[in-house]
Amino acid sequence: MSNAATRTIVGRRTKYLVVVLWLLFVALLGPLASKLSGAEKNDAQAWLPGKAESTREISLQAAFQSPNTYDAVAVYRRGGGLTVPDRSKIASDARKFATVGVVDGAITGPLFSKDQSSALVVVPLDLGVNGWNQSENIVGRMKAIMRGDRGLEFHVTGPAGYAADSAGAFKGIDGTLLYAAMAVVIVILLITYRSPILWILPVLSTGISLMVAEGLIYLLARHGLVVNAMSAGILTVLVFGAGTDYALLLVARYREELRRHEDRHEAMARALHRAGPALVASAGTVVLGMMCLLVAETNSTAGLGPVAAIGVIVALLAMVTLLPALLVVCGRWVFWPSWPRFGSNDPAASGFWARTGERIGRHPRRVWVLTAAVLGALAVAVTGLHANGLTNKQAFRGHPDSIAGEAVLTREFPAGAGSPVVVVARAPAASQVRADLAATPGIGEIVGPVVKGGEAYLQGTPYYRPDSSAAFATVERVRTALHRIPGADALVGGDSAVNLDERQAARHDRALIIPVVLLVVLAVLGLLLRSLIAPVVLVATVLLSFGSALGISALAFNHLFGFGGADASFPLYAFVFLVALGIDYNIFLMTRVREEAAHHGTRAGALTGLAATGGVITSAGFVLAGTFAVLSTLPVTSFAEIGFTVALGVLLDTLVVRSILVTALNLDIGRWMWWPSRLAVQGRHDSDGSPVQEARGMSASPVGSAVEG
Repeated sequence: MSNAATRTIVGRRTKYLVVVLWLLFVALLGPLASKLSGAEKNDAQAWLPGKAESTREISLQAAFQSPNTYDAVAVYRRGGGLTVPDRSKIASDARKFATVGVVDGAITGPLFSKDQSSALVVVPLDLGVNGWNQSENIVGRMKAIMRGDRGLEFHVTGPAGYAADSAGAFKGIDGTLLYAAMAVVIVILLITYRSPILWILPVLSTGISLMVAEGLIYLLARHGLVVNAMSAGILTVLVFGAGTDYALLLVARYREELRRHEDRHEAMARALHRAGPALVASAGTVVLGMMCLLVAETNSTAGLGPVAAIGVIVALLAMVTLLPALLVVCGRWVFWPSWPRFGSNDPAASGFWARTGERIGRHPRRVWVLTAAVLGALAVAVTGLHANGLTNKQAFRGHPDSIAGEAVLTREFPAGAGSPVVVVARAPAASQVRADLAATPGIGEIVGPVVKGGEAYLQGTPYYRPDSSAAFATVERVRTALHRIPGADALVGGDSAVNLDERQAARHDRALIIPVVLLVVLAVLGLLLRSLIAPVVLVATVLLSFGSALGISALAFNHLFGFGGADASFPLYAFVFLVALGIDYNIFLMTRVREEAAHHGTRAGALTGLAATGGVITSAGFVLAGTFAVLSTLPVTSFAEIGFTVALGVLLDTLVVRSILVTALNLDIGRWMWWPSRLAVQGRHDSDGSPVQEARGMSASPVGSAVEG
């Protein structure tokens, strides 16, 4: 940021104008923020791979059945066998189910198990575009009808039952995440600042940026931007985590400049000028990394990219405009009881991280080799990560009703009842399609074909649970058989097909997006640090950190939490968040190291950079880890896994990789870290301890001239 721009933001009069402008943004966009949950699209097509066969089948089936129709499978069971009154009640319930909502087709059942202990009724419910949000209420009405004599067990499972339990798990997620993230941030800021007042300004600025971002995203959602429950939930955590990180960086730099400048306006202008490039580069890397998600095949992944990017952009703007203005308006007293007095010494020069740097500097090669070996050993455990998707049971933490019903259904009936394989094909080939579908191993009863407008619609009941490997194999066999029929143009969908296509798309997305994100990070680091060696070294440390975080997570998922697996998209989300956000700490550290190296040589630059930035990076890491750890409190396994892994990875990044491994590499590689820039030539005197010529216009202070991190 230029000196002119920074002086404009915190001028003696314009600081009030900046505050007023943000209050206007809140007044205009704040009321819209509360409407964001109502603009979410949680229908099937908002989550599915856009080009997948199952997604195209959903579009074609609209001529026969609404694409928003979910089968609700009502399951009854009595241990000693269903009584005559039970059977009469179940038949009566089947008729009453027509009143719970829009029934799209015929209600099937009641059907009874062979031992007459269980019964099921399948109700095809058209839940509408916002069916995911309505499913809990409609399923609740079904359960009210089913409630009867004591001893008669009843559940609602199938796609509508899973949707209802998912909606219940996500209910209030925005408020839960907001208050939990805010509490984490407040506690960490109180510990970091040791001030009962200062924490208010970063939290206020972050809260305002979240409100403005949500209002802006709501407007964009009304004009085509896809927002679902996942992206809305992650937005809250991301804005609070990243925004507070930027606030920590700026406040630390401002406090340092207050010791050098008596006028607080001048101090803030210098702080913004010095910290601005690091802030912009950090946020820019996150934004570019998130926008890489747009190339994903999975709609939910592609939709997360712009939502997260908008949140980070708004958070950055608030931290470089609103927060500086508020700090200058309040003055030095906001740091009470520990004011940064003009002319006082910076305690970072002799603090914990300065002493840590001295210890690393004694044997830097030994330190980085040992650290890399330990992280590499932890990364080996990633071979135990089973990121092949979660079953319905594994997707929930706890024992929701739909899973209990699924257990009864699997024991007593064809496990695929209520989750058929669905086929849409050309009408002239309908007879052949039916014959080949019926002949496919794993397919039982066939319904249809129903012919409309030149298309034929069929359903086949599979013998296997829709989320099982056997069901996926059945879908692949059906597709192989039907795709061979000349002129049929058959598309195979249904729950099992959707699950299969989602997992295949997730593998495609991570194979494509991970290299793209790495290239983006390399480019940003290369431009910022003006080096070819440093970006490669730093990206290598990022990959090592990511691998070790994934390895530890695999051990925890399998042996501590008992998750039994991970969502197919989990490695991609973990990578994007850890790399895009973790690179912030690289930028905070290395921009400071580079500028200090320009004054005092690469060795002194590495040590001074760590001393000056270690505290801020540690605090920022705890904030980001704490906010993402909030996701682990949700009863949804995929969120818990992302929250745990990102929190763990961020802590590894800040406490080990950035502070120890990168510092040791800086010391060992020396001036070659900055090749081919001029700094690599300037650093040639490091070995004999002679001073390096200062860059024109830079301060000679060993601690305070460069970007605070």
